Amino acid sequence: MLTRRTPLLAVMVAVLVFCGVYLSAKGAEANGLQNNYSRTLSFYNTHTHEELETTYWDSGRYDDAEQAKINWELRDHRANSNTQMSRELMNLLHEIKQKLEVKYPEQGIVFHIISGYRSPKTNAMMRANGGGQAKKSRHMHGDAIDIRVPGIPSEVIRNMAWCMQRGGVGYYKGSDFVHVDTDKVRHWNWSPTGQTCK
Repeated sequence: MLTRRTPLLAVMVAVLVFCGVYLSAKGAEANGLQNNYSRTLSFYNTHTHEELETTYWDSGRYDDAEQAKINWELRDHRANSNTQMSRELMNLLHEIKQKLEVKYPEQGIVFHIISGYRSPKTNAMMRANGGGQAKKSRHMHGDAIDIRVPGIPSEVIRNMAWCMQRGGVGYYKGSDFVHVDTDKVRHWNWSPTGQTCK
């Protein structure tokens, strides 16, 4: 039986359905789950001179084959061994890349790898030679990377990473690279005092 309230009821139902669909879409977008969303990174290994462009996340899932390519690209070149690199670290790099693309729209963002994975044996050897590597370096856990991006001041990358508060940020001015990891938030070789995060 139809009444004068029927059109109003139909409108209310339509509004509720629309809101549900809209919120679901926004939630998917916020979590990177839309089918047309992907995460791509470009690397250049400064030791092996190997290049890699990889879409490691696409259509709501991580790509294991692409992850394997990342693991090899970021391997310990001295021991020629690799490990499972942290997905959280890849996502951190992707967010840094996105921020750099906004700030430098004409600049191709290729992360030059100074150090990715470092085996315990290699880490101990480098420490023994006075390289200054931490005894419990996060590089041995696959959740740290030392990077630079040609054409972009390393200070910019350092500041962006620090403002994200996602892990450790070290700055090596003389060698021109930034260390980022996804362990506890901390900094070294520089001071964030007075830095403004927008």
